[in-house]
Amino acid sequence: MVRNIVDMRFIVVASEEEALHLENAMIKEYSPRYNVLLKDDKSYPWIVLTAEMYPRVFLTREHTEKGRYFGPYTNVASAKTVLQLIRDIYPLRSCRHAITPDVVKRGKLRLCLDYHIGKCGGACQGLIGEAAYADTVSSVRKILGGGTVELERMLLQQMNGLAAELRFEEAAQVKEKYLLVKKYNAKSVIPMAENGDFDIFGYAEDEDGRSAYVNFIHLHNGAVVQSLNLEYRRRLEEQGAEILSMAVSEVSRRFDRKFAKVIVPFLPDVEFEGVTFTVPQRGAMRGILGVAEKNVRQYMADKIKQAEKLNPDTAVERLMERMKADFRLTVQPRHIECFDNSNIQGTNPVASCVVFRNGKPSKKDYRHFLIKTVVGADDFASMKEVLHRRYSRMMSEGESLPDMVVVDGGKGQLSAAVEAFDEMGIRGQVALVGIAKRLEEIYFPGDSFPLYIDKKSPSLRVVQHLRDEAHRFGITHHRLRRSKGQAVSVLDTIQGIGPATVTRLMRRFKSLKRIREATQEELEAEIGQAKARLVHDALASTT
Repeated sequence: MVRNIVDMRFIVVASEEEALHLENAMIKEYSPRYNVLLKDDKSYPWIVLTAEMYPRVFLTREHTEKGRYFGPYTNVASAKTVLQLIRDIYPLRSCRHAITPDVVKRGKLRLCLDYHIGKCGGACQGLIGEAAYADTVSSVRKILGGGTVELERMLLQQMNGLAAELRFEEAAQVKEKYLLVKKYNAKSVIPMAENGDFDIFGYAEDEDGRSAYVNFIHLHNGAVVQSLNLEYRRRLEEQGAEILSMAVSEVSRRFDRKFAKVIVPFLPDVEFEGVTFTVPQRGAMRGILGVAEKNVRQYMADKIKQAEKLNPDTAVERLMERMKADFRLTVQPRHIECFDNSNIQGTNPVASCVVFRNGKPSKKDYRHFLIKTVVGADDFASMKEVLHRRYSRMMSEGESLPDMVVVDGGKGQLSAAVEAFDEMGIRGQVALVGIAKRLEEIYFPGDSFPLYIDKKSPSLRVVQHLRDEAHRFGITHHRLRRSKGQAVSVLDTIQGIGPATVTRLMRRFKSLKRIREATQEELEAEIGQAKARLVHDALASTT
């Protein structure tokens, strides 16, 4: 079957239920050869609230009654459960009689069993007024529209009460109803209560504004039956409203049809005869527009990804240009370095330097630094020392300096870095920024207030990756040095074991844990029988 595929497209929808509705609609429209189960005239059911004098509520698969339709529902069990609960709580009539004021006045109908068991208000005999019945219908309409919170709360209380009375079988039955009511709201998010056709256009632009993308969706009786994606190269000064007008014209021409109700994110710049454009801000219509917008964003992302696969340099170029703009640089930051300090109360102070080239880690260029001139936990002085050592050496060896340097920290760390750059005379040659951890604030030298970059920006993601990588690299090295220091201090206390023996053991076993786990024979092979016994016995007594 795969060999027969000529083209493959997809439509993004809001949920699994919506995907099932779309599948059902498309199979009925196109009758594909290999989809055999949904080719009949049956569809997912709706719940209808009729537009009669005394409305009824029931499940249906056809739009034959005048009224308001809710659904369609892929989970029929949950829809039936909600209907049954509505009938248990609200006295709505279930008969099919045409009840009019004349019929009620003449008393032509008899009260049925539902009235006698409290399931009907006796509308056929006028025992419930139109106003009272309308209030009941309003409550039912709210539940069918998704307002099942009160219903869920009532079932939850009932379930807990039965469980407290140790009536677990009954509680389990109520729990089943409760779960079905919760599933009831998992119906399609885009079907409208009204019947008819809707056309929806979603719009998106790429980051540099060179291309615009439009998604068209045709909605028929609450189901997506058609979708089309379009791409436009924007001309200079061309606005979104102009492109949207072109898209409406192109879709109309392609499908040879006239629009009536069109939902758009903003109004096109051209009026179309007989077409009503709506720009929704909330409610069901906004949800429908959201589906088109999700589709167009996905289409745009796929097109960009496809272009980047064909030409990987395009992705790098796009990222570099974005970072250049976001960080106010004069050149693209092809070579970036990030520094971080690590110590615990001033012990074993180290610093790490990680290097990114073209937005990706260059691990062969990573470096560790042991802090030599700073006493105690002084992160600012440590940062200054490390920057001095790193870039003084690079300049003396004729290496090219990075395009951008990132220091992990806020104003204090950045000020120390600025002092180091001033003393080396490279301030202005290399861009310098600081990133504060808590709010991801970006600090520039001389600026009193930080810059906040969009959380979804690729520029911020690169800097966060830099910062996290520097932190990981530094912490790993610091832990290693700390564990070695602890191992050496324990071994130094053993009588008869000198520094040379300790060095040999650490070189061979790497850590105190491995020395402790080594057998007598392994220790003897490295330092001889007598010293091995001393080490083995001493470590055994300290466990």
